[in-house]
Amino acid sequence: MPLKEVVERCQALFEDLHFNAVRDWKAAQPGRKAIGFMPIYVPREIIHAAGMLPVGIFGGGDQIEVIQGDAYYQSYICRIPRSTIELGVTGRLDSLDGMLFPSICDVIRNLSGMWQIMFKDKYVRYFDVPQNFKDAIGGEYYVHEMEILRDDLAKLAGREVTDDDLRNSIKVYNENRRAVRDLYRYRSQKPWQAPTSEVYLVMRAGMVLPPEEHTRLVREYIAAAEAESRPKRDNARVVLTGSFCEQPPLGLIKSIEMAGCYIVDDDFHLVTRWHLDDVEVDGNPLWNLSKGFLHRSADTPSKYTERREDKGKFVVDSVRKSGAEGVVFAAASFCDPALLERPMLLEILDKHGIPYTAFKFAENTGQMAPIREQAGTFADSIKLWSAA
Repeated sequence: MPLKEVVERCQALFEDLHFNAVRDWKAAQPGRKAIGFMPIYVPREIIHAAGMLPVGIFGGGDQIEVIQGDAYYQSYICRIPRSTIELGVTGRLDSLDGMLFPSICDVIRNLSGMWQIMFKDKYVRYFDVPQNFKDAIGGEYYVHEMEILRDDLAKLAGREVTDDDLRNSIKVYNENRRAVRDLYRYRSQKPWQAPTSEVYLVMRAGMVLPPEEHTRLVREYIAAAEAESRPKRDNARVVLTGSFCEQPPLGLIKSIEMAGCYIVDDDFHLVTRWHLDDVEVDGNPLWNLSKGFLHRSADTPSKYTERREDKGKFVVDSVRKSGAEGVVFAAASFCDPALLERPMLLEILDKHGIPYTAFKFAENTGQMAPIREQAGTFADSIKLWSAA
């Protein structure tokens, strides 16, 4: 498929807030069910093993006017829960048979309770994760949480979810994770060939497509991007971090790129890259998922860091691995986890002599001009420092 067609397809999926791709998937085989989940991480393998479609819900972005949703939260709360409520009460999420709310923050915890009250006919669960990383403690707890989810989805599906089902789903998602790692590696090596404004859309497509189809789409994009002839510019290579939950508007990503920055790593869509490598297939599948989470998973402000000296290591490692020249810290307004962690991360960047700049945004931000100016000034200063 030509690059233009791949990107246009992903753009259409991104802009469709009625989730017609999910509706079409369900209509293709009566009886199918879809389970939505909020950002960060849920074990999608369990949903897939139950024969259901995992659907990522990232709020309404800048495409929806929040009217009813504003009645449920204070004005000093981030925008993603309000826009998610707006999607729900306006019927845009009617194709979902359930919603999972992972452990992100108190706001999302409260949103799960609201959802239980507002949508009594839907399956709703707040999916907690361990903050203790010992197998005998946090591991046992996490396996227990996943067993409850597996049994609940089995009841909803009307059939047992076996270990073999789970192993097969782990294989499917391992392949998807490999494709995503290849995409991120390719973008890091040739950011002019695979701009983040396109990579972002390809990744968002995976939130509404079956994993097998998304894996093919990622491979198609890499091949199509490599076939294009695009100019290489003397842009500053940056890591963008802080947007692990509420996603920045697509226009913000484009503004940073137009300001002279190549985004060579980011923390978007972490559900697709939470496991840093393949999850073991042989043996007990839930224990394999648990050990992957405990010992080989991404760091975020929502995940407890056992040792103070490890705080910020993931950002420094990202800079080193991607060959970045600086860090752009872009956090959603009123995002407590991100903004509380920012001073610690900036301290680590100072310690390692890594340049950075920081700003806040909202899903519907109208501040593109000042953000572009700030990013452009940062890119220029990086080039001046490196030249010196």
